[in-house]
Amino acid sequence: MRTILIVAAKEFQDGVRNRWVAAISIMLALFAMGISYFGAAASGGVGFTSLSTTIVSLSSLAIFLIPLIALILAYDTIVGEEEQGTLILLLTYPLQRSQLMAGKFVGHAGIMALATLLGFASAGLMIAIFSPVVSMEELLSAYPLFVFSSILLGWIFIAMAYLISAVASEKSRATGLALAVWFLFVFVFDLALLGMLVATGGSVADELFSYLLLFNPTDIFRLLNLTSFEATRVQAGLVSIASDELMRPVVLIISMVFWIVIPYLLAVWRFKRRVV
Repeated sequence: MRTILIVAAKEFQDGVRNRWVAAISIMLALFAMGISYFGAAASGGVGFTSLSTTIVSLSSLAIFLIPLIALILAYDTIVGEEEQGTLILLLTYPLQRSQLMAGKFVGHAGIMALATLLGFASAGLMIAIFSPVVSMEELLSAYPLFVFSSILLGWIFIAMAYLISAVASEKSRATGLALAVWFLFVFVFDLALLGMLVATGGSVADELFSYLLLFNPTDIFRLLNLTSFEATRVQAGLVSIASDELMRPVVLIISMVFWIVIPYLLAVWRFKRRVV
């Protein structure tokens, strides 16, 4: 455990030194505060709107930005170190490959969690202070879940980035794979499901469709946040027709945890068999 924490501390310090935490935090904060204040612009108004509408807008922001940031942060964890020649040096230390991966993951997860927390907490603070339509009780009942699930979403794509880095033979290929993964889960997957619904006339929606949503972590994130408010289910797109059983927060959080664990374990397995 001590070895893992040493590697994690070094990875976190490198992230802070490279200003990753500051950059991600400022980016998320600016976008989140802007969306929170201008959330009613689509209806011709300016200013704060209901919490449910704000969460819908912030969730869309998180789905676009957080996976991309996480993939950029960690896609070269293995293949990048290998190309620079530092991976061989690290493996000369009394350090198992699984410990190295665990330490790096804890460090990157800490960077992502801190940056996400700081970024979205600033928007939450602004809503709490300046919004006349959102009570503190309402904010505390829903906003922490949004921030927590955003952190989990970042960890999911960090785990995917590790798997990409463990599989890719060179850094340029890892870059392409990371972008492909982002497009797949943010855009292509839902378009494919929508095409399936149209092609079958909606006949798969009652049973199979709800469970197909679990194969996309961004859809799980949407389910967890958007369907918490009955008024926003119509705005939730494809996830609006998910079954009631699937919308239980415990089920969705466990599903997100599985999406972290499985790619990470596959990355460790592949890294152990990688010839350096």
